[in-house]
Amino acid sequence: MQLHLDHPSRKTNGELNITGSKSETNRLLLLQALYPQLTINNCSNADDSEAMQQALKSSGSVIDIHHAGTAMRFLTAYFSNTPGKEISLTGSERMHERPIGLLVDALKQLGASINYENKTGFPPLRIKGVALQGGKVSLPANISSQYITALLLIAPKLNGGLVLHLEGEITSLPYIKMTLALLERIGITTEFNDQTIRVPYCAHLPEQTQIVESDWSSASYWFSTMALAVAGEIRLTNYRKNSLQGDAILLDIYQQMGVESYIEEGVLVMKKKTDFEMPQKLELNLIEAPDIAQTIAVTCYGLGIAAKLTGLHTLKIKETDRLLALEKELGKLGADIQVDANSLTLGKTQNFKTGQIIDTYHDHRMAMAFAPLALRVPLTINDAGVVSKSYPSFWNDMKMTGFQVIEK
Repeated sequence: MQLHLDHPSRKTNGELNITGSKSETNRLLLLQALYPQLTINNCSNADDSEAMQQALKSSGSVIDIHHAGTAMRFLTAYFSNTPGKEISLTGSERMHERPIGLLVDALKQLGASINYENKTGFPPLRIKGVALQGGKVSLPANISSQYITALLLIAPKLNGGLVLHLEGEITSLPYIKMTLALLERIGITTEFNDQTIRVPYCAHLPEQTQIVESDWSSASYWFSTMALAVAGEIRLTNYRKNSLQGDAILLDIYQQMGVESYIEEGVLVMKKKTDFEMPQKLELNLIEAPDIAQTIAVTCYGLGIAAKLTGLHTLKIKETDRLLALEKELGKLGADIQVDANSLTLGKTQNFKTGQIIDTYHDHRMAMAFAPLALRVPLTINDAGVVSKSYPSFWNDMKMTGFQVIEK
């Protein structure tokens, strides 16, 4: 699906219902599989969460999670610790290029029976479920937090629990803290001192209901919309002041780009500041919130703000190499942009080239990060349906806030 986007008035208003956080949902879904006493409300309706739910219910011998990277990591750990279950865990062609060796090695230290069906270190995997033994495991701290979370989620069901030591500088700390906070919330004690995390064995939990907070990553596109608009107000439902999601840092980041925002009775309100002078340059280390880097880079370009974004090394192993994708697509529009393995540098320019078609590389965040730029220059998005991975109602919500969204 190819969509053409425009917003002639550049004034945007609306009240939107944002689906539950994919990150929280997928963690709670796995915990629910371990502890059936757990009920979940406000689940994400994203493709990744649908894939997670279907996989956990599947009785088949082959489980295909398509593009769902979170599901691949979490389910590798889950099925490894499910005695009597033998499956092939596979995904899309891109998923077969995303490394999983460090997680497999860690699980094997606990007794897992996992074999690579094709290339060593990459999916698809042949997993024979056994009762894993708890103990001590070490992992590099600068790897994807999903590897670490996968181990932490199954830890309370390991005989003797788990002691996980992280070596080096920790990447995406908020996602690890989210996992530990969710474990605590459902009644499992955790301990995180220095570089070591301890999660004890827990046989049973009391019956309970957990409500998923709405997704802050999805909110990022509306922060960008408000920053690029000339006026307006957008209200998003079901957010918490003390969020577990690292992307809640958006409140502070977009204040620097002219967006006033606050949470009132569970509603996230964002308004365009009046008489606000934009900064010449924005310098941010996004090591704890890399998923919002694409949105921020596009916003800065749209506002004519120079930017230096660092802490982005994990973006190279996402749905696509997001740094190279940003360099190519922003370059099409006329941006002065350079990337390396860890950072992105954007020059101060607003040289908008019209009539450009933005490629998304099967990456939902590429589509949604570029969409608000239509407030400054009309553009076309290729493979626009990819947004279903995390935010299926995105294009409808764009229409509700005044964007012209026309299928070509």
